[in-house]
Amino acid sequence: MPATLRATTGSPHARILGIGAYRPRRVVPNSEVVEAIDSSDEWIQQRSGIKERRFAEADETITMMSVAAARQALDQAGIDAKQVDCVVVATVSHLVQTPAAATVVAHELGTDQAAAFDVSAACAGFCHGVAMAADFVRAGSARHVLVVGVERLSDITDMTDRGTAFIFADGAGAAVVGPSDVPGIGPVVWGSDGEQADLIRSRHDWRDVLDAEEPVMPHLVMQGSAVFRWASFTMAKVAQQALDRAGITVDELDCFVPHQANMRITDAMARSMKLPPSVRIARDIAQQGNTSAASVPLALERMVAEGDARSGDTALLVAFGAGLAYAAQVVVVP
Repeated sequence: MPATLRATTGSPHARILGIGAYRPRRVVPNSEVVEAIDSSDEWIQQRSGIKERRFAEADETITMMSVAAARQALDQAGIDAKQVDCVVVATVSHLVQTPAAATVVAHELGTDQAAAFDVSAACAGFCHGVAMAADFVRAGSARHVLVVGVERLSDITDMTDRGTAFIFADGAGAAVVGPSDVPGIGPVVWGSDGEQADLIRSRHDWRDVLDAEEPVMPHLVMQGSAVFRWASFTMAKVAQQALDRAGITVDELDCFVPHQANMRITDAMARSMKLPPSVRIARDIAQQGNTSAASVPLALERMVAEGDARSGDTALLVAFGAGLAYAAQVVVVP
């Protein structure tokens, strides 16, 4: 007779226990990027809503920023690093192929040999991480999961590319996910549209770069107009599905925290979803730029810090990016 394995038991529900952020020291206003792309501050603000962004300096590495954001999240959650069972780092700009950034982050935080791995889902990476963390907690694979979204996109941005130079930026955001007696993280709605993978991509394969006479970093390239059209309409539908799966209506929503890709995309989504004026909308992009996987946690952390999101509020997280990968879920603000 085959052996019967012991079932793994977890928590009935999961929630975000704490959030944290790290914003690089260097503030870069539009005036510093316009000359190289023959643009203007007015044009950038009209096209994207961005007034300034943060660029990391040499010592502000992927690991350093992740650890700083994580420590804030752990402090807010009241959790010691040794209680963390799993570390998930979402990033596309960790330029070391292996080991995963998460393993070093877990070590520097002082976790007790936590499971650690990276997620490459571009701007949707943090929301993917939160979805997995919630499942881990409910299934019993982990009791406390640290999810970090971190990027140094300035390393892989062509500062002469008119379509991307003013958009991308650096930073890190983190969340601790743990057990809860009541639902605190709604069902995820996620997916991908690989048919349109060329809309946002790395310009060159590393093998082609190394074969070139004068190797150049394979920068990001984006077909901005096509991404705008896709995100403005497709993601509003995904957002509504996330609300439906969580069992709430737009009138019951307190905060809307979309990926900070473009202020016009955020406004188009809000109109399509018919968000009432009572819903507070994250607009971190104006000061932070587009930080890909760090975008959503940074935006949520700013809302909490400035009082636009309060403990117990319901917040809809929505993210989309290269792949085209996307994810959305409703969470309760810690």
